Amino acid sequence: MPAVTTDALVVFGIVLLTLVLFVTELLPIDVTAIFIMVLLMILGPDGVVNLTRISTAEGISGFSNPATITVLAMLILSSGISRTGLVQILGRKMAAFAGEDRNRQLLATIGVAGPVSGFINNTPVVAILVPVITDLAHAGKTSPSKLLLPLSYASMFGGMLTLIGTSTNILASDVSARLLGHPFSMFEFTSLGVIVLVAGSLYLMTVGPYLLPERVPVEDDYVQEYAIEEYLTEVVVEPDSPLVGRTVGTAITHVDFDADILQVVRDGDEFIEPLGQLTIRAGDVLRLRADRDTLGRLVERDTLTLTGHPPQTGEELEPESETAQTLVEVVIPRGSFLAGKSLASSTFRQRYDANVLAFRSRGETVRDHMDRRRIRVGDTLLIQAAPDSIDRLADNEDFIVAHEPDEPHYRTEKIPHAVAIMLGVVGFAAVPWASVGEALVAATGVGAFTALGALSLPILVTALAGVVAMVATGVLAPTELYDAVEWDVIFLLAGVIPLGIALEQTGGADILGALVAATGTVLPAVGVLWVFYLATGLITGVISNNASVVLMLPVAVEAAGRIGADPFSFVLAVTFAASTAFLTPVGYQTNLFVYGPGGYKFTDYIRVGAPLQLFLSVVTVAGIVVLWGL
Repeated sequence: MPAVTTDALVVFGIVLLTLVLFVTELLPIDVTAIFIMVLLMILGPDGVVNLTRISTAEGISGFSNPATITVLAMLILSSGISRTGLVQILGRKMAAFAGEDRNRQLLATIGVAGPVSGFINNTPVVAILVPVITDLAHAGKTSPSKLLLPLSYASMFGGMLTLIGTSTNILASDVSARLLGHPFSMFEFTSLGVIVLVAGSLYLMTVGPYLLPERVPVEDDYVQEYAIEEYLTEVVVEPDSPLVGRTVGTAITHVDFDADILQVVRDGDEFIEPLGQLTIRAGDVLRLRADRDTLGRLVERDTLTLTGHPPQTGEELEPESETAQTLVEVVIPRGSFLAGKSLASSTFRQRYDANVLAFRSRGETVRDHMDRRRIRVGDTLLIQAAPDSIDRLADNEDFIVAHEPDEPHYRTEKIPHAVAIMLGVVGFAAVPWASVGEALVAATGVGAFTALGALSLPILVTALAGVVAMVATGVLAPTELYDAVEWDVIFLLAGVIPLGIALEQTGGADILGALVAATGTVLPAVGVLWVFYLATGLITGVISNNASVVLMLPVAVEAAGRIGADPFSFVLAVTFAASTAFLTPVGYQTNLFVYGPGGYKFTDYIRVGAPLQLFLSVVTVAGIVVLWGL
């Protein structure tokens, strides 16, 4: 057993602090990563005291790390593909194939999400397909709860098909190169990825339907689904009401009253233009969202009379007119300007002229005092807005609208360009051009074919070249490059990479590796490999998948060396396990995307994900042993 040094204990303490901050979300995940980076440098040789052995150069090395830059480029390329509407078109073809048969709907969901996620970052794939699958479910009289969690899981399976399927693979490749001198090639583990995709898909098709609940009713009625009937009411404005002559936007002060004016009915006509500037008149019927206590105070203060006919369904809040305000769910992704803010502190209502009727947060439905609640990543807002406002929300990467717009703004004419660029990015990085050149020289005797070896380029180079090509061909506008990047992911990578280096340099990885290797006295090498897979999967369920890879890979390599096993097999086990965050909604961003629209509870992920995690642990470990050995 290696000696436990003060340096190693300090780094263990920082790792523990990192885990606590990730789990509790006291700080945003990217801010936590930067904090850890700063802490490592303060306690390094260039700081106050040298305990972490991380110099300033090493502390900021995550920003220039090839994995970080490659992930940044791949996020931009994925955004370019999504803006062409290619994935949405595939989704529509999927819907046409599926019809109203639930098994075909499930097969189509997995069949599109899985393979596509092998070549486009799986996070935007799920963001794109959430509205497609939701519409498919409602059209086919199926609960979205039966399809959305399989969508997220299938995207994780697909992410393991290629190097570029997920940022975790790219980061693991970089760590593997540093520890073993063996980075991943483009299709290094595709054979195992196909096995996992097929096995996981069979589970979702056979066992999954029995375990998945129907949390969201088949009928598309948001009022009843969110149980907000008692929060909706109608009042008549009396002639002596102080509201007469005031605009809708200023009639009710949100600071004083937890209420919203949703609609104004005047002489039988429902006003459909943005209500903020509409002047209230005597006799107007106001449809309100308010709890009973607030309603009582409003009626008493503002001389309002209850009509006795409050709206009870979504149809009553969605008039027949094509331009009328409608109800729609909106999911908050990472990087949204709303994440971390409250509705009161943001400009959401003013910017989009939309009312929030309720929202789901970590399985809880919030119906009152919403202005005071902090919006979190993965929260789903039930909003009422005009079609043009909903279109603006759909076009904004700050939101995922769980309903496809009637007239989406896709650049379908750029599909050939985007596909050609992605083929180039993959082809130049994956094809063994040197071997092809040698084969052609042998076959033809033309020595010039040896020059083909120069076409073999690192994925970092081809991905950045693809970004330039996306802009040059008009697939992406230059100003869209920055919006395409999930900056929290970039800062997360930049922050956790030096933590992994500190774990190695202080001997912390050696200590942990020796502890795990001790299980080799009672378990065979394949048993230790399985332990690493399960441990990584559990850690990924509560912290970022990228952080789990950085922390677990050095330990896995050390443990493999101590028991005389192949370290690369252990690297593969950790890499695959880090993309199997099936147990919780917070371990993987795609799980958060479907949390609200699927109406899931936290326990649903355990009920469906735990058997899947165990099943794939056996399949993956067995596949590694057969394909790579120990």
